[in-house]
Amino acid sequence: MSAMRYVEDVVTLEYDAEKCTGCQQCTLVCPHGVFAMDGNRAALVDRDACIECGACARNCAFDAIKVQPGVGCAAAIIGSWLGRRSEPSCG
Repeated sequence: MSAMRYVEDVVTLEYDAEKCTGCQQCTLVCPHGVFAMDGNRAALVDRDACIECGACARNCAFDAIKVQPGVGCAAAIIGSWLGRRSEPSCG
């Protein structure tokens, strides 16, 4: 599990284990270890570590993962780096 924390219980990440086929793509592309394999399916092991980058959802061919990329803390920080926001705000 990741030690990074932004704001607890606010990420838009949704995971439907019933749609998971065990392809492992989410576990391979997530930069914060939000998913891990549990038998033949992925398991959501650290939801609050999600930075809402969208890599997991883009790589899930079975629509088991949904997330609104660009709305979370990572987007705020990157936006401030690019001058789109005056100061990072994760709340």
